Amino acid sequence: MNQMNVNIGGKADHSYEIYIGEEILDRVGMILARDGRAQRYVIVTDTRIDALHGERVQAALEKMDLRVDRITVPPGEEAKGIETVLAVTERLTALGADRQTVLIALGGGVVGDLTGFAASIYLRGIPVIQLPTTLLAQVDSSIGGKTGVDTAAGKNLLGTFNQPKGVFIDIAFLKTLPDEMFKSGLAEVIKYGIIESPGLLDDLEGAVASGGLRETAFLERIIAAACRIKKDIVELDERDRGLRRILNFGHTVGHAVEAASGYALSHGESVAIGMVAAARLSGRLHGLPVEDVARIEALIRSVGLPDRIPAEMDLEEILSRLSLDKKKEGGTIHFVMIRKLGTPFVNGGIPEEVLRDTLKGLKP
Repeated sequence: MNQMNVNIGGKADHSYEIYIGEEILDRVGMILARDGRAQRYVIVTDTRIDALHGERVQAALEKMDLRVDRITVPPGEEAKGIETVLAVTERLTALGADRQTVLIALGGGVVGDLTGFAASIYLRGIPVIQLPTTLLAQVDSSIGGKTGVDTAAGKNLLGTFNQPKGVFIDIAFLKTLPDEMFKSGLAEVIKYGIIESPGLLDDLEGAVASGGLRETAFLERIIAAACRIKKDIVELDERDRGLRRILNFGHTVGHAVEAASGYALSHGESVAIGMVAAARLSGRLHGLPVEDVARIEALIRSVGLPDRIPAEMDLEEILSRLSLDKKKEGGTIHFVMIRKLGTPFVNGGIPEEVLRDTLKGLKP
């Protein structure tokens, strides 16, 4: 089992371990029992994940004499709103949860985000542990403490920073992950390769060629690599004020596309389109070699992700969503660009006509 420590600001209460392995649920229970972190645990999951894994996870923890309850929420991005958070907190109150209670987020990015948010506000803050079941959550959203819920105006416009007390990544969960969701997670792995480790792109290209994208050894290797990159960046910039912003490569356009689609496109599909836009803008404005732009687009296509904005989507709606981006400063929307693979930077703004022309070029 891989293990790495996230050490933020040298503060013990902000530091935690990431554990990565296959079939590690028994060890999760052992570690929690050994740490004696809480008097009780409440698993928060969605109904789909609960049907697949809820009873098994609860049984593994109860086997170590831990007191465990489960709360379920509806599946999908549409459930990631303040109403769901309130429903979770009301259920916690009914269970008698107190400050000796720890929440366990069992699921993908939606469950992880809303559970982390609920934990940060319930009784002014109780601990949360991340037990991600999707590739996207395992390589990205479960690490770093960002929480959030969506509003009608956009994605993650309400949120907090709330570092988990531990992250347990069981690769076995990916065996039940649908292909569409698996591909969505690969988008984040591609992102890490683009901004930090071009060797990851080599690994992905090799796995595509050999048909080995779902092999356990390959998955453990790329998940560990992605987690190490994410944790190194979070350690240096917990609150997204400097270096951590490079993790948003492809996300500025991606979030706008996702919201404009009414969340019909997944997060990973939307980020894939956003990365193509960011690569083309980088080539046009900052000299990213044309062969690197082509390589990014080819890899995105080869893993089965979209590299074009769907024909039926309204360009003006996407541009309107961009104007609501939560990372903008004043009237300027900052984009993460790259001059070459592994060398990202935050751009001070892109002329509207250049952005519009680039997005128009992504329409089929």
